[in-house]
Amino acid sequence: MHPFISREIVYRLQESLMRRPTFAYAAELERSQWLSRPELEQLQTVKLKTLLKIALEHSPWHAQRIRAAGLELGENAPFGLEDLRRLPTMNKQDAANNRESLVWRGIPGGVFRYNTGGSSGQPLIFYFGRQRQAADAAARIRARRWWGVEFGEPEVFLWGSPVELNRTDKIKNFRDRLLNQLVLNAFEMSVANMDDYIEQIQSFDPVCMYGYASSLALLAARVRDRGIKLRLPRLKLVCTTGEPLFPHQREIIAEHFGVPVANEFGSRDVGLNAHESPAGQMLLTSESVVMEALDSEGKPVAPGEIGEAVMTGLCSQAQPFIRYRTGDMVRYAEEFCRQGRGLHVVGEVIGRSTDFIVRADGTVMHALAIIYVLRAVPGVAEFKCLQHDVGNMEIWVVQGPAWEEGMREQIVQGIKARLGDTVRVEVKSVEHIPAEASGKHRYVVSHVPLPAGLSVAS
Repeated sequence: MHPFISREIVYRLQESLMRRPTFAYAAELERSQWLSRPELEQLQTVKLKTLLKIALEHSPWHAQRIRAAGLELGENAPFGLEDLRRLPTMNKQDAANNRESLVWRGIPGGVFRYNTGGSSGQPLIFYFGRQRQAADAAARIRARRWWGVEFGEPEVFLWGSPVELNRTDKIKNFRDRLLNQLVLNAFEMSVANMDDYIEQIQSFDPVCMYGYASSLALLAARVRDRGIKLRLPRLKLVCTTGEPLFPHQREIIAEHFGVPVANEFGSRDVGLNAHESPAGQMLLTSESVVMEALDSEGKPVAPGEIGEAVMTGLCSQAQPFIRYRTGDMVRYAEEFCRQGRGLHVVGEVIGRSTDFIVRADGTVMHALAIIYVLRAVPGVAEFKCLQHDVGNMEIWVVQGPAWEEGMREQIVQGIKARLGDTVRVEVKSVEHIPAEASGKHRYVVSHVPLPAGLSVAS
């Protein structure tokens, strides 16, 4: 499909039918990124006040906290970004336990149920509206343009989802092709599959590639081990997501795909938070989120220090995420965009680590292949998966209020469906899941070495 037709006809038609203001918001972002920092923060203030008014009217749980904080949201009441700190923070457990008193089901355009990926170890069911969907897509369109990539140009996605694991969705595949998108399954990365992916990618000749950082690094390691030089004359950029991008992963991806690598920082519950620019800075989507970096006592960290990313989603009207503790660690930066934008700068995303899972037949699977099993069980509050060898998987589960004993077998069968019937799966109930000795949280840990030559990707 010609990129112009894909972008200006197919995609616009899809967004119109879905009642998502994606293109209007993308146009707004193109203009607002060049506002000065004070002007941009004034825009954030206006959006924040609007969000709080919506929460006050439609989200009883937030309304109680807003009133308790004594926030005045009247037309002429003085209000600034600093007033946000008068509210207490919220976490995943708050969002899970109070969902029905958070969601605004009558929001224009409707609400849509979604799950987080569970890579934080705490799966979350939440709701979002059309504006949130549009905001994420528009932010990604803008970020691609920083690198000279237009939406509608051929793009490869190294991704995974339950649909792709279970069956081929012909309608979705047809839509992807109309949008010039090729989706490859990151959950099924055997050596044979990776060799097939390499051929498909070269045949597709993308302008951009997008996927999990570790999966793209794994594919690059396979390219290196085969000793081939990829034929990708149109490729401009590889975008990584879903986990920290380590320097050695950036190096191997850039070397073997022959283009720059840009990382993005986001989450399903809050949205696309930030994206790397050609100047090497992680720029916040300041028009859509307000980010705070807080220490363990909930106080702002100093520039250069590491703190927890606490996000307020300015487009999360359907189920507001206000001062939401993400569990992601960031290094706070007090600097400006080197290319003149007013957007805030995230110094570094520390993030969390996950591992690959190796099946008995040698297939390498992204950790989310296992995480999807756990997140689908409503009684699981927290989890940790340990692969001791290809035949043994141990699952630690902190049971939530909805836990029923039959869910243990549901987990076992779900894991076996991914790893094979011969694997031994032990589900252990625990009261608490501690962090690693390093202080980092790893929710999928595998002690199985990757096939020869591929370990550089992890």
